[in-house]
Formats: sequence, structure tokens, C-alpha cells
Amino acid sequence: MSNKRIVITGIGWVTPLGHDIETVWARLMRGEVGVRPIARFDASTFPTTFAAQVTDYDWRSMVRDPSLHEGIGLNTGFALGAATQAWKSAGLDQFAALDTERLGIYLGSGEGSLDFDNYVAANLAGWTAGAIDGKAWAQTAWQRMTPLREIEQEPNMPLSHLAMEFGAQGPAYNCLTACAASTQAIGEATQILRRGDAQVMIAGGAHTMIHPLGVTGFNRLTALSTRNDDIATASRPFDRDRDGFVLGEGAGMIVLETLEHAQQRGARILAEIVGFGSSADAYRITDIPDDGHGAVASMRQALAGAGLSVTDIDYISAHGTSTKENDVTETRAVRTVFGDHAPNVPMSSVKSMLGHLIAAAGAVELITCVLAIRDRMLPPTMSLSQADPACDLDYVANASRKAKVDVCLSNSFGFGGQNDTLIVKRFQ
Repeated sequence: MSNKRIVITGIGWVTPLGHDIETVWARLMRGEVGVRPIARFDASTFPTTFAAQVTDYDWRSMVRDPSLHEGIGLNTGFALGAATQAWKSAGLDQFAALDTERLGIYLGSGEGSLDFDNYVAANLAGWTAGAIDGKAWAQTAWQRMTPLREIEQEPNMPLSHLAMEFGAQGPAYNCLTACAASTQAIGEATQILRRGDAQVMIAGGAHTMIHPLGVTGFNRLTALSTRNDDIATASRPFDRDRDGFVLGEGAGMIVLETLEHAQQRGARILAEIVGFGSSADAYRITDIPDDGHGAVASMRQALAGAGLSVTDIDYISAHGTSTKENDVTETRAVRTVFGDHAPNVPMSSVKSMLGHLIAAAGAVELITCVLAIRDRMLPPTMSLSQADPACDLDYVANASRKAKVDVCLSNSFGFGGQNDTLIVKRFQ
């Protein structure tokens, strides 16, 4: 692998707290929480009745020609909005000399939701009562399911629509590694650039699982909080009384470039990606090994690739899901990697405010690292009333904090045992 430096020149996101960089960042700094009762379908009989939903958002206002994207799913709409922000943030909308055959895309995503939105939600009462007529259901599906709608459910559709929107004809990849997907996508995009296979990469993730089957599935896994009487504090990473994560949705996108290309076109450089680590637990599908050996391997690999020691890290963006198992295991893994220095490194989870954006989570959290470096401010972990005794590190509890922030480490861990870590640094 070459020693080309890879920099971030553009960022964009669509989140439950808003759809532009500065508004969302300000709300995160204030500790605002984007959790509301589920409005997309009637969840009143579900064990969990709330989620962190994207509201007041229309992707059509953000693209060149909405007719190119008619019939898309929510996840693709989120991807288009976040990528357009990142594209403009990078100044590429004003750069006519871009070689589109050297422009690539790497996304982390998941399944589309069109079937769920249109069929399950429409028949939810009968479905939950076991009264759905199979023949009538099939007839309804035949009438509603067009060839285009079938295609738009595929997980690579956000990538395809971004390629159309920006004319990207270079490397095009999509990964499906659950909650680690967008972190993996960004990490692998940096490697594509270092190999010389592209000059510019749009990388990140988009996802929504806020539909009846998504909520039901996570409830059956006992992964979601059921704190229906206090939804504003339901996501409480590292807290003694946490009972699961809050489902979120949205997208996070960044523009990556080789330093040479960015400097040649006079781009504003926001930060530099210096380390990436990836590992598998090789353990179980949903359970995490008690010693967190996969997370340990991922962090150590990222540090080694960056040529950094643990004392160089100023902040850790935690995966921090608010589940009993994850928060303890991540804490244990950080202690293993950082040793006696672990209590000196602040770490926080913005999932306490945004919920868990699943495949989009890692990209959104990496953007918070870029902004933390820019403003020398750390986002808080909200609703941390009393830490779990097994969670004994500095979690930036309940209020943002001014700090020295030059190097950030961001963790993402996914069902199936996928672990990915990125290290981002102030550009010098």
C-alpha cells in the first residue's frame, strides 16, 4: 500500500436532529435529543413505541433532477441529501475539471423498506391479529409491486442513485456489515485512494429500519429500549439503568481525496484519515465476546496503521449503543488497548441523542469527530445519570466540553461480529 495521504474535504448528513451540518452540530452541543413517538405507522401495541426519526425533509429540493430518482426508498433519499451536502461542502459543484472516471463511491447500507412501508403497515392490524388473507395479500402485492419498486428495495440502490447524481464512473462498492457498514466503507475507500484507483471517493452510509418489521425484529432480539414512559432518556449509553438502544435513521457522507488532488484544486481540507482497522469476532451472531477481542484487534490495527500510540488519541467516539452487553464490552476493550491511560481519554456516544442509525451510524459519528477537531469541542453522552460500575471511564456525561482535540478514534461494531475503527487527525 502506498503512503499517499488521504484527506476529508466535504461532509454532509441527514439526521433526526436536522439536515445540515451546523444546525445538527449545534443541537448536539446543546445535548438535544431527537427521539419521538413513532409517526410512520401505528406502533401503539409494540413493546417499543418510539424512535429517532428524520422529519421535515425532502430530498427533491437537494438534487439536480428529481425525475431521475422517482420511486426511491427513504434510505436513498437520505443518501442523496447527505451526499449533496458533502459535494457542495467540498466545493466540487464548482470544479468543472473533475475526472468522473476517477470519482468513486463506497457506501455502507442495508435493505430497502418499500415493501415494509407499503404492505405491512397497510395491513398491520390484520397482520398482528393473524387475520391476513394470504390470497388477498398476494393480489395486493401484485398490484403494487412494479419492477422499479422491486429494484429500489435492493441495498445497492443508494449507491446507484449517487452515481447518477454526480456522474461517478469510478470504483463503486457497497458493503453490508450492519452497524459497522459506513465505517468500513470509509476505511476501504481510503485504501482505494491509496492504491491509486481513484482520486476522489464519496463514502458513508444510509439506512432506515423504522418500519414494522424492523422494530419487531429488534424487539424480538431484546435489543431496543422499552422505556415508553420516558423516551427522552431512553438512549443512555454506559448508564446503570440502560435497557437497549433507540432505533434511528438517516445518512452520513464524506468526500475523500488524495492530498495531491485536493491541493491541486485548492480544496479546503477538513481533516485527514490516518488509520483504519477491521476485524471479526469469530464468535456468535448477536453476542459479543466478554473480552472484546475483536474490538481490541480493530483499534490496535488502526493505531498501528496510523503510526500512533494510545497517548496520541484525544477523544474516542464510542459505538456506545446503550445495550447492557455492548457498553461494558467496549469499555473493557478500550481499557485493554489503552491500559493505564484509558481513564485519561474522554469518550462519548452521540447515539444518546441521535439514536442508532444502524448502517449510517459510523459515518455520522466520524463527522462529529471532524467537527470536534474543528471546534475543539466534545459532544456529550446524554442521560448518563449513574454510570454502570463496569463502565468506569470518562464518558463526557450530559454536557459538551471544551478540550484539546487533534486526533480522534471512532469505533463501530456490528451484529455478526464485525468491528471497524477509524482514526482521523487535524490536517497539518
